[in-house]
Amino acid sequence: MQVAIFINLLYLFDMQYINRAIERHLREAQEQFPILAVTGPRQAGKSTLLQHLFPEYSYYTFDDPVLRRQAKDDPGLFLETLSPPAILDEIQYVPELLPHLKMSVDRRRELTGRYFLTGSQTFHLMAGLTETLAGRIALFELLPFSREELGYRNSTPLPKLFELLFRGFYPDPCVHGVNPRLFYSSYVQTYLERDIRQITAVQDLSEFQRFVEVLAARVGSVLNLSEVGRDCGITHSTARKWLSLLESSRIVYLLRPYFANIGKRLIKSPKLYFTDTGLLAYLLKYPDPATYLAGPMAGQVFENFIIMELVKYKLNHHAPFDLYFYRDSNRNEIDVIVEQADRMHAIEIKMRQNIGKNDVRFLDRFNVPRKSLSRWLVSCYPHEMPLTPLSRNIPWWKALSVVAP
Repeated sequence: MQVAIFINLLYLFDMQYINRAIERHLREAQEQFPILAVTGPRQAGKSTLLQHLFPEYSYYTFDDPVLRRQAKDDPGLFLETLSPPAILDEIQYVPELLPHLKMSVDRRRELTGRYFLTGSQTFHLMAGLTETLAGRIALFELLPFSREELGYRNSTPLPKLFELLFRGFYPDPCVHGVNPRLFYSSYVQTYLERDIRQITAVQDLSEFQRFVEVLAARVGSVLNLSEVGRDCGITHSTARKWLSLLESSRIVYLLRPYFANIGKRLIKSPKLYFTDTGLLAYLLKYPDPATYLAGPMAGQVFENFIIMELVKYKLNHHAPFDLYFYRDSNRNEIDVIVEQADRMHAIEIKMRQNIGKNDVRFLDRFNVPRKSLSRWLVSCYPHEMPLTPLSRNIPWWKALSVVAP
């Protein structure tokens, strides 16, 4: 009932389209590959993006149970009835189609842009795509909107920023005016009922939801799965399996530790973030943006936001860098390590204006061999300036300039 109300409400809003940063790369790949795939979490805007960019393409969604059954029963015949170019939405429901797609494009390898595929269950979908369609497919991942895509370029007061973080970056609550609480309540219910039941045999969905909520309370922390399992009353192996589901469906993002030879660097567990701060606010049960900002986890939420902006920039622009964090055996930590081919950026994140050289003490000591290293404090102080001879402050709304060309 709740989901039905949610779907009906969507039709009351004028669906505004906002251009996505990934569009240029999709158009380039359309002219070079016969198949393109766009993966990412549900409701991130994958189908809307493709239908807007390529309105001449036929559109088929395997959310439709009748269409899904036809494709499963006779994938070869189903594909023969299509008229490329075509968009095949939620392809993870019919992996039987992939070998037939391969045969179809191999018959006319000179033709490009024949099929666009979308899928929400990234891990399982990617395994099939890379094994079956290697060399024939260009892969993209679309997350909810970035601040860049929404047109923000300058400073935003923290109360206004947290209004955005509370709504989150999914198109419906962020752009189309859907009530965030209604959206995320329906989102979680749909995710649990449809995706989790289809991917794995979770016996108790309320237990799984409790697991997700316990993770939300640990956002920005190094993940201790044994501790999470104990708090939820589940085994370590179950906790690990459920975490993999959340990561593969892009509910959570795991920032891995940096593993170059830098002496005392002995931690192996990742740090946990959520792909969307609006979903995080819902799971943490914050009632409004002001409480979100005033709450004890505001600093972790702010850090989550900065981390995900870097992740989105990397995905949207196919930027050649990797993201890590660093923590040594003495618990000295750097929030983000951005590693490029010949350069590295060490970034500390602080949600405050009152900053000083004490905030970069470990940044100044941190070093890596054979790479040019820059050290940054991302904060709310509104000016870029040196804090020490080695480290500089940069305002949070300019953080992407560290990695942008």
